[in-house]
Amino acid sequence: MALKMVKGSIDRMFDKNLQDLVRGIRNHKEDEAKYISQCIDEIKQELKQDNIAVKANAVCKLTYLQMLGYDISWAAFNIIEVMSASKFTFKRIGYLAASQCFHEGTDVIMLTTNQIRKDLSSPNQYDTGVALTGLSCFVTPDLARDLANDIMTLMSHTKPYIRKKAVLIMYKVFLKYPESLRPAFPRLKEKLEDPDPGVQSAAVNVICELARRNPKNYLSLAPLFFKLMTLSTNNWVLIKIIKLFGALTPLEPRLGKKLIEPLTNLIHSTSAMSLLYECVNTVIAVLISLSSGMPNHSASIQLCVQKLRILIEDSDQNLKYLGLLAMSKILKTHPKSVQSHKDLILQCLDDKDESIRLRALDLLYGMVSKKNLMEIVKKLMIHVDKAEGTTYRDELLTKIIDICSQSNYQYITNFEWYISILVELTRLEGTRHGHLIAAQMLDVAIRVKAIRKFAVSQMAMLLDNAHLIASNTQRNGICEVLYAAAWICGEFSEHLEEANQTLEAMLRPKVTTLPGHIQAVYVQNMVKLYASILQQKEQAGDKEAAQEITQLMIERLPQFVQSADLEVQERASCILQLIKYIQKLQAKEVPVAEEVIALFAGELNPVAPKAQKKVPVPEGLDLDAWINEPPSDSESEDEKPKTIFHEEEQRHSRHRQPEIDEEELARRREARKQEQANNPFYIKSSPSPQKRYQDTPGVEHIPVVQIDLSVPLKVPGMPMSDQYVKLEEERRHKQKLEKDKKKKKQKKEKRGKHHRHNSLHTESEEDIAPAHHVDIITEEMPENALPSDEDDKDPNDPYKALDIDLDKPLADSEKLPVQRHRNVETLKSPDSEVPLVEKKSKKPKKKEKKHKDKERDKGKKKEKEKKVVEEEEEEVKKGEDLDFWLSTAPPAAPTPQPQSEPAVGAAVVAEPQVVKKEEREEQDEEEEDEGKKSSKHKKKKHKKEKEEKSKDKKKSKKKSHHSEEEPPESVQNGTLEDEPLPPMSSYRLLAENPYIKMTYDIQGNLQHDSQVTVSVIFENKSTSFLKSMELNVLDSLNTKMLRPEGSSVHDGIPVPFQLPPGISNEAQFVFTLQSIVMAQKLKGTLSFIVKDDEGSTHEKLDFKLHFSCASYLITTPCYSDAFAKLLESGDLHMSSIKVDGISISFQHLLAKICFHHHFSVVERVDSCASMYSRSIQGHHVCLLVKKGENSVSIDGKCNDSTLLSNLLDEMKETLSKC
Repeated sequence: MALKMVKGSIDRMFDKNLQDLVRGIRNHKEDEAKYISQCIDEIKQELKQDNIAVKANAVCKLTYLQMLGYDISWAAFNIIEVMSASKFTFKRIGYLAASQCFHEGTDVIMLTTNQIRKDLSSPNQYDTGVALTGLSCFVTPDLARDLANDIMTLMSHTKPYIRKKAVLIMYKVFLKYPESLRPAFPRLKEKLEDPDPGVQSAAVNVICELARRNPKNYLSLAPLFFKLMTLSTNNWVLIKIIKLFGALTPLEPRLGKKLIEPLTNLIHSTSAMSLLYECVNTVIAVLISLSSGMPNHSASIQLCVQKLRILIEDSDQNLKYLGLLAMSKILKTHPKSVQSHKDLILQCLDDKDESIRLRALDLLYGMVSKKNLMEIVKKLMIHVDKAEGTTYRDELLTKIIDICSQSNYQYITNFEWYISILVELTRLEGTRHGHLIAAQMLDVAIRVKAIRKFAVSQMAMLLDNAHLIASNTQRNGICEVLYAAAWICGEFSEHLEEANQTLEAMLRPKVTTLPGHIQAVYVQNMVKLYASILQQKEQAGDKEAAQEITQLMIERLPQFVQSADLEVQERASCILQLIKYIQKLQAKEVPVAEEVIALFAGELNPVAPKAQKKVPVPEGLDLDAWINEPPSDSESEDEKPKTIFHEEEQRHSRHRQPEIDEEELARRREARKQEQANNPFYIKSSPSPQKRYQDTPGVEHIPVVQIDLSVPLKVPGMPMSDQYVKLEEERRHKQKLEKDKKKKKQKKEKRGKHHRHNSLHTESEEDIAPAHHVDIITEEMPENALPSDEDDKDPNDPYKALDIDLDKPLADSEKLPVQRHRNVETLKSPDSEVPLVEKKSKKPKKKEKKHKDKERDKGKKKEKEKKVVEEEEEEVKKGEDLDFWLSTAPPAAPTPQPQSEPAVGAAVVAEPQVVKKEEREEQDEEEEDEGKKSSKHKKKKHKKEKEEKSKDKKKSKKKSHHSEEEPPESVQNGTLEDEPLPPMSSYRLLAENPYIKMTYDIQGNLQHDSQVTVSVIFENKSTSFLKSMELNVLDSLNTKMLRPEGSSVHDGIPVPFQLPPGISNEAQFVFTLQSIVMAQKLKGTLSFIVKDDEGSTHEKLDFKLHFSCASYLITTPCYSDAFAKLLESGDLHMSSIKVDGISISFQHLLAKICFHHHFSVVERVDSCASMYSRSIQGHHVCLLVKKGENSVSIDGKCNDSTLLSNLLDEMKETLSKC
């Protein structure tokens, strides 16, 4: 055996490791594929060996090869073998390989379930961590379902390293198994207040990512996130939270009023550009939701715009881009704030970075007004001429059209100018947006009736110069404008001055080189022009001219009949026959113009884009039904119908590929050149002047002037847009003078005032009247059209399944599946089924089966009724909590409870009542057995192993139906008996006088080990108005009040509100401490002004602020195993007390300790309970509470003996009042 091990070690010395593989690949660059193939063969041999180290080395090399693009799916089983290795270094290699190559289609992935579960429960945190990391890359719906409960348990792990990873992977689990979201969400919510900042950050990330798609389900978390936003110093956490608030604000506008102040403070204070950008984004969202309901919102907008200007002026291109992006969002709601920075935006058009130029173009779109439209478009036209690269030039063209056409041409005052701009844009070569220019020409001509005459004249010029536009149709999309030109000239031919000339231009042979769809429009509109000319000639009595135009049509139309395009062919053939028939009638001197013109009578309205989609399906028509009988599967290939043209062409084309030598190619080329030379219709390309000069000998000395012809020369007759800018200024000046004359007649005011009024008047845009009226034509829809449908959503969107109401209580069917052993007795007796949450079940006696079934049915009905009531109460409670937090009015009650305490109180009060009702109804022994089983399951979930020994004693004291997913407070405080608790409040009286009453509560925070927050409720008891309240506390050596920067120790802190009569409100003050082992009192004074009808008086109220040791404790859950390890550590000091004369029940006693002293119940057995709490400075406090007949003894252990004795003294004082 030893020899075999030695031999195996020697063999491994000669195995290639990853470094050897990489080195070998680099050395075999010429035959890399061959070398890698050899390596893969060696790896396959290594994988067959029993030594796990050899297998791990092989899998490591395979992982590298997979990164190079080689398929390693054949080694999936070997990867699982390495994953199951006991050594961490091998296990890590296995999980890395699995994370790279495993996916949902991997066959063997189901074999990993138990191995991953084993690693998740490993005592080694790094085994658990690598399993979580790997699983996140290849989690499937089945793995998510089977492991969700195990991962959820790890969210409460003692190590932050594991908690953080478990929280993050839950996001992937939710996507694959959405049913796990509701059961896991309460625990995920707890992690938002985790003492470790990494875990807290992970929880924020997961919830923000979930809320990004379905924000309405997370609205109830707004108070918690607001608290995090005001306390957190982590910029990345703040960014996530602020993004979330940006998504929540549109759903709850009241939220915006709370957010605006902290966000504005962050914008002022932060130096992090990323955080600044997100704050500005959220402020914009807040102001959009508030609209004009919030005063002084213009100041916030101005602040945002000023900060964004700093970003845009920055030399960093990324910051500049983000600044422009955020500015475009402000532009939508507050355009005037952005328009003042027009100069900065226009400067960005000269930036070297194309993405910044494009973003600046987007901003210009919203900055346009009637006053500056012509100026902005003029500058954009200059940029079009200078633009390099077709992409940016096309984007400029698109933006010019978008700017002018927005809101049904709202900002255009002179449409002649706009038509001239469109015509100028037709001179661009190489653009692919010719169809956009064509669409605008058509739209303007149809909508603006007054412009049709001018439009027709310009379109006629375009048709006359079509040879320039269509010079290179293969690469030039601008020829699309001829489509619009032909249609406009045909449809509105009555406005043409030289109709004959336009018709001849449309019949030129060069037209046949245009694309087929444009030729088809040409042919159709030739007939409209022909009909119009025919009518004019007949009315004038010029029969010869009418016959000449008919003859011209008959001569020129055959060239379209021979077109390769079927549409052109068909239209030309029909029209040719029609005109030949007209020629016969003309020979007989029959007037035909009226009848021909009748073919095109009436106006054509545009059809709505989705008209075809909205045509209703006729009754009785099944679109999914077969028109003919479906072909049978057994039909032979010979019987299948063959396509007539397509397959035959393919079959022939396969045989038409003989070998062509160079001589044959040269001969064909010469023949083609000869044919082109003899063809009169072929336009030959003439060499450029520069080339001719170069070819001519002896002319090198002649200077050559280079002409940049990237834009064609100006075509005579075409309009220039610049002239309209001057005309428009003159027109506006005339309008202004006319209005001034009218106003002088109506109002006789002083000259200075009038002059000032004029200067204001010129700036208003609404007074600028457009030169032409725009008709808003309704797009035509089919009869009985269906209502407009929404955009089709992606049916495979994984976030759709996560749109879940998280506020509803959990149903039994929604609990996560728990792995359990199969029970043979349960299988034998199917009638006695038990819920999945039970671990064991007893087989009932045959005589009791029927009776038990009836009882179960009754129990189910009661449970359903109970659940409905609970759901309603939960929804009301959730709504009230959020409304209370969002409400601007302070609460009327003088002593409200904080959010954390009512939850405990509610659980403590409500549960015993339910139990009492159920215990009265359940009198059968079998029901007690069920209560025993349920309680045992609850113990298992909280790892309460010690309670197994005393299960017989507890049988009558436990609840029968206990929800698996209860809130942690109710489980910890364990109020399981049937006497309701009186309501409790942690707020104590601080001081009062006839004017004001103050109550306070002190709370610690684990994140700040030297700070506590004092919440003070101020209640106005008088009928006067209280204002200018200022609270001051005298500092001690140990405890100091946290004051604003620049304040002295003698200055007070102003209370941030005023109190009308009968109103109360709450303020918070932060104190810093050095030692927390002793209670202490601080003297303080509240000064305020009382204002009533008689006047104002200055009042003071002195008080003593008592910091008890319990106020430094924070309720922290602790499991029994961790509690036992803490007690066994030997680092704790011990002390005990005994209190006599205690008459209250044990669960009331525990509830008081939990509530007033911030403890949680770890474990309870009869009248004995272990409890745990933790101080803000990390002291562990453990208690063992035992109740006798009329007395209570408490044994305590703590890191600090002084703190423990003071806590026990305070506890004794609390219990003595019971």
